[in-house]
Amino acid sequence: MKSYWMQTDGVNADIHLRDMDIPTPGPSQLLVRVRAAGLNRGEFILGHGLHKAGAAKQIGMEAAGEVVSCGPGVNDIKPGDRVMGRCPGAFAEYALMSEPETMKIPASLDWNQAAALPLTSLVVFDMLVVQGNLKPGEWVLITGVSSGVGVSALTMAKALGARVIGTSGSQEKLDQLKPLGLDVGICTREPNFYDALMKATNGKGVDLVVNTVGGSVFAECIRAMAFQGRLATVGYVDGVLKAEIDIEALHAKRLILFGVSNKLRSAEQRAAAMPDFKKMILPLVESGKIVPMIYKTLPFEQLLEAKAIMDSSQHLGDRKSTRLNSSHVKRSRMP
Repeated sequence: MKSYWMQTDGVNADIHLRDMDIPTPGPSQLLVRVRAAGLNRGEFILGHGLHKAGAAKQIGMEAAGEVVSCGPGVNDIKPGDRVMGRCPGAFAEYALMSEPETMKIPASLDWNQAAALPLTSLVVFDMLVVQGNLKPGEWVLITGVSSGVGVSALTMAKALGARVIGTSGSQEKLDQLKPLGLDVGICTREPNFYDALMKATNGKGVDLVVNTVGGSVFAECIRAMAFQGRLATVGYVDGVLKAEIDIEALHAKRLILFGVSNKLRSAEQRAAAMPDFKKMILPLVESGKIVPMIYKTLPFEQLLEAKAIMDSSQHLGDRKSTRLNSSHVKRSRMP
C-alpha cells in the first residue's frame, strides 16, 4: 500500500510517499480502508514536538473508512462497518484504528465530513465540556474563529446553547460564519478586541475563551474574561509562547486557565471522554445541528498541495484531504 511519511531535522520537513505492507490489526485494533483523511495544522508545526528530529514517521491523524478486519478483543465493530476516528498514519490506503477511539459514522455524514470530525471535535469537546463546563446562554470568545478548531468550536458551542464572539483577520470569513450562528464577529489580528467584546456582553465579559492564536492575544483574553471565567489554550499559530499574566485579575475574578493537548496523554486518557462525546455530541451530528465544514477536497496524490493551502491560511474551517482535516482541507476518496 502507499503511505505518506515525514522526516524532519527540526527545522525543515521532507514529506514523501512510501510503499509498505498492509498492517495487521492487533488486540482491540481495526484495519480500515481509508476513504478520506483530515489535514491538521498542529501535526506540521515542528515546534509542537510531534515529530522527533532525524526520525521518519507515518503522517495523518484522523480518517474515515470501511473496516476490513478486526483484531482480538474487538466487540462492537465488525468488517464492513463505516467508521471514523483517531488514526495514526491516516494518509495511507489502509490504516489501523483503536476500537476505544473509533466511532461508527452517522448516516447523515459522507466520507469527507466523517473524516473531518473525530480529532478536532474531540479536542473541542474537551475544552468546551470536559474542562470548560460550558452552560447554555454563556458567552464564548474564539480567537481565530475561522480556523478548523475555531469553526468546530463555534458550531459545537452554538449547538450547546452558547453565544459566540469570534475574531479573524478576514471580514469575508467572518461573514461566511454568520449562517453558522456567529453572534459577533470582530475583524482583527491584533489584541484589541476588548472594547467590542465588552459592548457585546453588556460589560460582563466572556465566560469561556478558546484561544487558538497564542501568546500575542493572551493578555487581552484575560482582560476580557468574566467573573469565574475559563480560558482554554489550544494553539499558538502566532509562535508567541510567552505571555504576561495579570495575577490580580486571576485572583479577583477567580479565573481558571487550562491547556488542551493530547501530546502527553495515554490512549486510555484520550478515550476516557468518548462515551460522553457519543452520548452528547453524536446525536447533534445525526440531527444536523453540527455539520463539519469542508473547505476543499483533494486527491490523495495532492497532499503537498493541500498542505500548501492550509499553510497559506486560505481555508475556512475543516480541512480534509483537513480537517484534507485543523484547520482542514479534505482529501477525496481513496482509489
